[in-house]
Amino acid sequence: MRIYLLRAGVAVLVLGLFTGGTAIAQVQELASGKIPITTASVEARNLFLQGQNLTDRIRATDARQYYLQAVELDPGFAYAWWALAVAAPTAREFFESLEHALASVDNASDAERMLILATDAAVRGDPAAQREQLTQLVEAYPGDERAHVALGNFYYGRQEWESAIEQYTMATEINPDFSPPYNTMGYANRFLGDYDEAERAFERYIKLIPDEPNPYDSYAELLMKMGRFEESIANYEKALTHDANFVASYVGIGNNQMFMGRGDDARATFRKLSEEIARTDGERRAGLLWTAVSYLHEADYEAAIEQVRAMYKIAEENGDGAQMSGDLNLIADILLHSGDPQQALTEFQRSVETMEGADVPDEVKEATRRNHLYDAVRVALMSDDLATARTETEAYGEQVRMHNIPFEVRQHHELLGMIALHEEDYETAIAEFAQANRQDPQVLLMSAKAHQNAGHDEEARALLEQAANFNQLNFNYAYVRAKAQKMLSEM
Repeated sequence: MRIYLLRAGVAVLVLGLFTGGTAIAQVQELASGKIPITTASVEARNLFLQGQNLTDRIRATDARQYYLQAVELDPGFAYAWWALAVAAPTAREFFESLEHALASVDNASDAERMLILATDAAVRGDPAAQREQLTQLVEAYPGDERAHVALGNFYYGRQEWESAIEQYTMATEINPDFSPPYNTMGYANRFLGDYDEAERAFERYIKLIPDEPNPYDSYAELLMKMGRFEESIANYEKALTHDANFVASYVGIGNNQMFMGRGDDARATFRKLSEEIARTDGERRAGLLWTAVSYLHEADYEAAIEQVRAMYKIAEENGDGAQMSGDLNLIADILLHSGDPQQALTEFQRSVETMEGADVPDEVKEATRRNHLYDAVRVALMSDDLATARTETEAYGEQVRMHNIPFEVRQHHELLGMIALHEEDYETAIAEFAQANRQDPQVLLMSAKAHQNAGHDEEARALLEQAANFNQLNFNYAYVRAKAQKMLSEM
């Protein structure tokens, strides 16, 4: 299962960090060193645990029905509300459920409170508070595998892969049969380029829950990264034999088809997802999003925008201002890459205005305004307005330093690299891109251009090969793949 990041001025990364327990069983759980879960209802507890079991297997849509029943039985069940937030298919439902969790937090145990407040800190752009809550959780419950996974997921989101793997390893040592850490451990090793170790983690994951779809889906994603597209599709199809509604596998199959040059087949796969398989608006939107990506791989910008506008319509019908803002941001991004910076700027501004009217925390709105500066710099550079680009980059840097969010720190380095590249200061560009997001194929491509212009042909070729063969579920890859392939062929 991949982890999607949708930037609507702010990036929100939510990973499954579920714990187990009940007020009635707290004595037993505390004696065993496990995190207690507090509810006044035995039935609500049982429903929660059923949902938790499904969430562990990356089946959020199935899990939600159990969490909904749990909070209906016990409206003060803070952790079940948190679970609903994590499993939410839309931004609106995420924020609504998290708000309920925060309102009920006084009913929770200390451990539950730490996890709820850690998630709230992530949403509000306070990574220091998030780390503090999760570190305290591990210190209080060093023998709980879920506590270590929670802290590991924090490091994972910061791209601190080694620290994440350390926490996941601790979780597996506590409970070798607990499947979730093997999944994320596989991904972390893949990001480190250690495909052998990633494959071993996924093989263990498959062995633990062989009748579930996600282990085959995750292994299929590794095969896709390695360019083994037919094998990848076969494993995605195997996942679907275990759950015909497993949305992620349709996305994976379609991406393999795109990478094999079969755009029409990919769109047929995504259309099946949106029109036949999807059970929620979030799943329908996923099919539309990846259809848009398929068009971007073919540089058909108008068709891609049409798909995102269909996504926007779903969000508008639901009154989901946060998702509407994100959709407008995507439309603006596509316009920018199509060579229309002024219309892109108009849509970027609409994205900010829409977020201002959304029912989200003030910190999310502030982050949207802050990251609008990042978009404004890119527009200015495409318009050859270096003065504005420098001014906005300086303003963005000042705000980024105040919050110290890794995602934004990397974006600031990216902007500095782009300005240096524009000014033909290639050595500075190389140094800045080295500190930008190396999991963004656009950064790899720009870094390759800087190396090539600096006369570093070997380094440029290596980066172009990484960009051309990125082979991941990544929106920006659609902008990069054909360009990187062309540059390689011309070297």
